[in-house]
Amino acid sequence: MVQKNRSLTIDLMKVHGDGRINCPKCGLEISPEDTSEENYVVLEPIMKGDVLEKLVLQCNKCRSVIELVGFNQQQ
Repeated sequence: MVQKNRSLTIDLMKVHGDGRINCPKCGLEISPEDTSEENYVVLEPIMKGDVLEKLVLQCNKCRSVIELVGFNQQQ
């Protein structure tokens, strides 16, 4: 996790398990299975061609902006 211009970056290549992460600021669990947007909201998917390069989320508890990177290396 690296602080980057008021947003926090998480490299998914360094995350083990089923893709669940915790907000780096408040610790709230963010799960890819949660589609309710109760814990987080997707602000913007950033594509490079047809490949998801980055997903920008916002934690609903502390309002931190979190950038998830490392999607293209997981294929």
